[in-house]
Amino acid sequence: MTKLVIHKEDGTSYLADPVRARSWWWWLKRGLALLVIAPFALLLLYKLPFVHPVSTLMIKDLVTLKGYERQWVPLEDIAPVLVNSVMMSEDGQFCSHNGIDWNQLKLVLSSDGEPSRGASTIPMQTVKNLFLWNGRSYVRKALEFPLAQGASLILSKRRMMEIYLNIVEWGDGIYGVEAAAQHYFKRPASKLTARQAAYLAVTLPNPILRDASKPSRGMVRISRIVENRARQSGAYVGCVQ
Repeated sequence: MTKLVIHKEDGTSYLADPVRARSWWWWLKRGLALLVIAPFALLLLYKLPFVHPVSTLMIKDLVTLKGYERQWVPLEDIAPVLVNSVMMSEDGQFCSHNGIDWNQLKLVLSSDGEPSRGASTIPMQTVKNLFLWNGRSYVRKALEFPLAQGASLILSKRRMMEIYLNIVEWGDGIYGVEAAAQHYFKRPASKLTARQAAYLAVTLPNPILRDASKPSRGMVRISRIVENRARQSGAYVGCVQ
């Protein structure tokens, strides 16, 4: 606290009200508070169906003047078999958990104690794409958990899936299922076949190295499993029907 003495022309002086210096710590605390609040405020905005969020990777592509392909489509204009395939491939318990699949998390802890992608739910991947960065990081994972739970409280399951399918990366500069369907199969997302949907689903763990239109043997094998699970998904996908 700084004391300010005011000197008058007649030679007298008086002590003014104390002035608190706004130190770097004051600004840091408010900056951190803003960073904490901003994602949840944006999630409230993203509840609105006419708002089309973008991912941090999309922003990066714009900033670096690279550009990207993305055409937003509502969930009802996406082939149900694609929605089911992605859910069965990425997050089979999507309809039943609150953003984090704690049972799966316990099963897939890597040897160094950090959760692998196998423990990453669709809400976790959605908030990572919206607010965070790629790469393995304890800090990022620690941020993902409360954000995923907050997103699951704020967004409906259908809205969560719609946002995810419209922002997820499906190749270099290719974001969202409509751009992916057009790029790899020359057709809209509403017209994808079961096999094409399965190929797109199994590319998601590594969309830069995997090509849905030219699947490797491993991709073909996994896609058959995903296609079969999607066909038998039933109640597992009821929350997005």
